[in-house]
Amino acid sequence: MSEEFTFTIKRIGFNEHYRPSDSTRTTTNFANLARGEKRQENLRKTLTMINNRFNALAHWDNPEGNRYSVELDIVSVEMTIHAARAGNALPLIEILKTTIVDHRTGERIEGVAGNNFSSYVRDYDFSVVLSEHNRNRATFSVPDNFGTLHGNLFTSFVNSSTYRHHFTKPPIICISVSSSKTYHRTENRHPVLGVEYQQNDASLTDAYFKKMGLSVRYFMPEGSVAPLAFYFFGDLLNEYTNLELISTISTMDTFQKIYRPEIYNANSAAGRAYTPRLDHSDYSLTPIVYDREERSRLGVEQGKFAEEHFIKPYKPFLDQWSARPSC
Repeated sequence: MSEEFTFTIKRIGFNEHYRPSDSTRTTTNFANLARGEKRQENLRKTLTMINNRFNALAHWDNPEGNRYSVELDIVSVEMTIHAARAGNALPLIEILKTTIVDHRTGERIEGVAGNNFSSYVRDYDFSVVLSEHNRNRATFSVPDNFGTLHGNLFTSFVNSSTYRHHFTKPPIICISVSSSKTYHRTENRHPVLGVEYQQNDASLTDAYFKKMGLSVRYFMPEGSVAPLAFYFFGDLLNEYTNLELISTISTMDTFQKIYRPEIYNANSAAGRAYTPRLDHSDYSLTPIVYDREERSRLGVEQGKFAEEHFIKPYKPFLDQWSARPSC
């Protein structure tokens, strides 16, 4: 761990009784689900979808399709900068941690850390830095060193003793594929991840996550209608068990059906060449209320929050630290 930082982890269970804490990013997708009159119904239905998806994929020795359930913890990471005044912990990222419950044996099996990924600094980069950089430009471009600080902060956390104390394996981040790229089906098929897709033109998100030290592969699991993007360290196919991978797929495939039904709840599956479209009209809505417009608006607000409370106050120190080869 960088000697300049101390990372602190807090957990809260994501279940039907979940209420976002005051420190939770309000743009966080799971926080969006937990607000409003139908909050408990939203949460209950989401968890049911996750469990059903898990059992459909973990079908061996599971004839009734109810052997397993998935428990989710929201993991909030705070960072204290030692150069700042003592006790000034700053919210950094939020991820999800899965635990698999085997109801036949009573065993609780550690799942995967990562899954969903939320970050104040990423909001700042995409909603403030990128927007201001392109405000008066005729063609879109990316500023120099875009995402470098965020990438260094993330890798510092993953390499820290705090991360190793809480998690046994590196994280997997699973998100939607880019709606600006075309993905081509290959002949490679994994027994859990499904058929692999590839594309040779890295998206802006791919490049951003690469600065976090993460590689990417795209797979469409059995029963899914579009490939998911899996960002990972090391060897995705050989360093995780089938149940660990299924915990990520079932969780994030469910969330994507809610967040992006045009892609992940479409009424037809991706073909050999697939371009995701958010204006696709042939899809089904889930019975779960999700306010996508609110999330986009709050992303800008929280990017500005990060600028005011994190970037500006500590910019000289952060720039110096991030420029070091060893950070």
